Amino acid sequence: MGAQCYGADSENGDRIDDPSEDALFMMISDLNDSDNTFVVVEPDEDDPVWCASVAVLDEGGYEIVRRDTTRNEHEVTTATSINDIAHNLTIWMAARDFPGRPTRQVSEI
Repeated sequence: MGAQCYGADSENGDRIDDPSEDALFMMISDLNDSDNTFVVVEPDEDDPVWCASVAVLDEGGYEIVRRDTTRNEHEVTTATSINDIAHNLTIWMAARDFPGRPTRQVSEI
């Protein structure tokens, strides 16, 4: 089993360590407008440099917030497709820096 890098926590107390795209889909699908209104994904460290959240909107759909202080990113969007949200979050998280993971180097050929 590999080291835990990040976790997804929902308002109702559910937690999934290193969630897959399918796990994010399930957590977002379980959101409602009364007692489980959001999911937060962030690294398992004391002062995380990035995080993402998905929250239910009163008028329907979801608000997605992505923040990464190391890249000076803060993006707020809305969407209705849970599949698209889970897919896009998975891609976005794959580009984040994780403690203990080697950094990518780009070389010119």
